[in-house]
Amino acid sequence: MFILIAGGGLTAAHLATLLVRQQHQVRLVEHRGEILTSLHRELPTEVIYEGIPTDPQVLEQAGIREVDVLAACTSNDVENLVLCFLGRTRYSVPRTIARINNPRNAWLFDQKFHVDVALNQSEILATLIEEEMSLGDMMILLRLRRGRYSLVQERVHKAAHAVGVALKDLPLPPNSVIAAILRQDQMHIPRGITQFQAGDEVLAIVDREGAEELARLFGDPHAALERETNDT
Repeated sequence: MFILIAGGGLTAAHLATLLVRQQHQVRLVEHRGEILTSLHRELPTEVIYEGIPTDPQVLEQAGIREVDVLAACTSNDVENLVLCFLGRTRYSVPRTIARINNPRNAWLFDQKFHVDVALNQSEILATLIEEEMSLGDMMILLRLRRGRYSLVQERVHKAAHAVGVALKDLPLPPNSVIAAILRQDQMHIPRGITQFQAGDEVLAIVDREGAEELARLFGDPHAALERETNDT
């Protein structure tokens, strides 16, 4: 895949490094001298293009007409919006991704400016902190559909509501599926009559609300009650 990254700050440099390691074709555009010096220590020379990221001539030299993805990662929200708009309307870039620096500007990052994916770092961090606070010992293994669904792992607590209850009788949240149970180093595909035991490792696919409900079913009920009390 051919990815063009506009901007050379820490986020953009780290993204470029990861993509190069994954053997993608990467071009990164940056104009600030001190940033370029740092980039040349971290990335292959052929990856880096010197110039203003919003300059169409620079973008064309970097190969924007052939890219699969444009990642607008500058520290200026206006520039990121302009880049996505130019990328789609002038160069027909198939996919645009934009970094949101100021959360107050998040409402602008939509299809009006041809932003396919907007990454609000403040919102992402706040969501992660909220999930860690609400999910107890549940571990998120994989996020699906841009974080709407997750593959999670939860150990069944000895005092959990689910202990001794068959899967068919468990009040699971609507958008959830129990995929597997790991018990004594063996994986079991759960059936309706399968009963949960203390110490089971449950793998499930859930949405955000469902994850919180599963945490209450399989986790320590006293800890869940304490968290709810603290929240109120």
